[in-house]
Amino acid sequence: MSATLASLRIRNLALVEDLLWEPPPGCVAVTGETGAGKSVILGAVKLLVGERADKSLIRAGADSCTVEGVFELSADSPALAAVEEGGAEPCEEGRLIIRRTVTLAGSGKQFVNGSPCTIGLLRLLGDLLVDLHGPHDHQSLFSTDQQLRLLDAFAGAGGLREEFLAARKKWGDLVGERKRVVEGAEALAREIDLLSHQTSEIGEAALQPGEEEPLVSRLKTASNARRLVELCAGLKALLDGDESSMGSALAEAGRLAREMGRLDPGSAEIAQGILSLQETIRDLSRAVDCYSDSLECDPARLAEIEARLDRIQSLKRKYGTTVEEVIAFGESATARLESLRLTSGRRDGLDAEISSAHASMQAAAADLTKARRKAVPELTAGVRSHLADLGFARSGFTIALRDLAEPGPGGSEEVEFLFAPNPGEPERPLRAIASSGEISRVMLALKTALVAQDDVSILIFDEIDANVGGEIGAKVGAKMRELGACHQVFCITHLPQVASAASAHFVVTKDTTGERTRTSLVEASGSAREEEIARMLGGRADSALTHARTLLGQNGKPAKGRR
Repeated sequence: MSATLASLRIRNLALVEDLLWEPPPGCVAVTGETGAGKSVILGAVKLLVGERADKSLIRAGADSCTVEGVFELSADSPALAAVEEGGAEPCEEGRLIIRRTVTLAGSGKQFVNGSPCTIGLLRLLGDLLVDLHGPHDHQSLFSTDQQLRLLDAFAGAGGLREEFLAARKKWGDLVGERKRVVEGAEALAREIDLLSHQTSEIGEAALQPGEEEPLVSRLKTASNARRLVELCAGLKALLDGDESSMGSALAEAGRLAREMGRLDPGSAEIAQGILSLQETIRDLSRAVDCYSDSLECDPARLAEIEARLDRIQSLKRKYGTTVEEVIAFGESATARLESLRLTSGRRDGLDAEISSAHASMQAAAADLTKARRKAVPELTAGVRSHLADLGFARSGFTIALRDLAEPGPGGSEEVEFLFAPNPGEPERPLRAIASSGEISRVMLALKTALVAQDDVSILIFDEIDANVGGEIGAKVGAKMRELGACHQVFCITHLPQVASAASAHFVVTKDTTGERTRTSLVEASGSAREEEIARMLGGRADSALTHARTLLGQNGKPAKGRR
């Protein structure tokens, strides 16, 4: 079993003040006088699996009620993944704890493993853990998706189903990609045109990192070249131009210093200093000549520099604040352009891939259909046999497969389990069956036929014995006992034949102390169980007790279920 209910704690729910129940695995019967509160057990489980909470359920005098269930999960239980995906704390050692509180104010809180959670998570876990079979309850087998999944499990087609789903996903992904390509074709073309222009504009400029600053400096110098040449000429004239230049003056000074040196050798140092000044003046004159020669006075060259800087400024306004940013933008645009051009050319290739993927999906669907159609007669016969045992000897049961024009999420067909309780009546979907007693017995037949494939481990049957006689009641009990080998089965019943077949038996009692009434739940075994069965038979007379012992003796050895 993938899950069992290990304990159920109920506080202030209806007539229950405080109840802790630790039911065993197998088939568990719950009996008691009418009005004792047997339905409280079912109501508590419904709260745990996310059904609507009614504040009228709160025990008189209390301001809230609380229900807590502890479930033991196997390592392969799908509920383990659902807990983590729902954002709750993971289950420790396979123990799942669900707690729900309802208040008079109408508010409520729910927790999974101590973490606050949504009602949606409780409902999801409920679908994975518990099947409720009673008046107005939802059952997993009402779902055509679940019916299809169970048919596949019965047919041993789980692998084929996975192959089909993988093939369908691949085909769907390719169709989605083509749709995006087609829908975005116009926008894609516009973006390609824009990127082509941008990359071309930046590429033609052939920008170099760091080139702007030297160009600005050269432009400034070139813009003042004429004046600089004039200044160089004036400076040149002052240094060594005419007789009034510094060069001429130093030449005269040098002549006088040399004459002084002939008259007084001690003045030689003065002559040497003047000689050094003359050398400096000649160096300055040569430097002025070189600088003057370097000046760009060509108007065409000046225009060329200005045009280059204008182009750089234009690109910076569009693509970045620096030359380096413009270059980086161009590189990024080039990469994006290459990617878009590949995408643009993907459409033709996609058509071929989609065609191939569709053919693979169709082939996988055909294999799945073949396995399903082969399994339908065997499953139908099994269910009909169990229905006959449960009092529907002349009922109709059919598994209808309806072909789809195009494979859907479940394959090339839909399934519907159809049932007609009486001859001459049309078969209808299970969800359309009005009688709670009928649908409960149909569910029991289906569960028994599918016991090895059904992974919802906890089954709760309420009023399954409605309108059922003694012989059929015994068969109902036998079916439940058989289910108890692979499931944890709870049966709230009035039939002694059903209760005597259970592997465990609990009795709901109602006691009044003063002005307060309390419901309790105790296990019945030995003579206490005999007495409870006798009460259900109509009394505790010796004949009823003898009959009770007979029923319990007939069920002394639980039937072996299919595993």
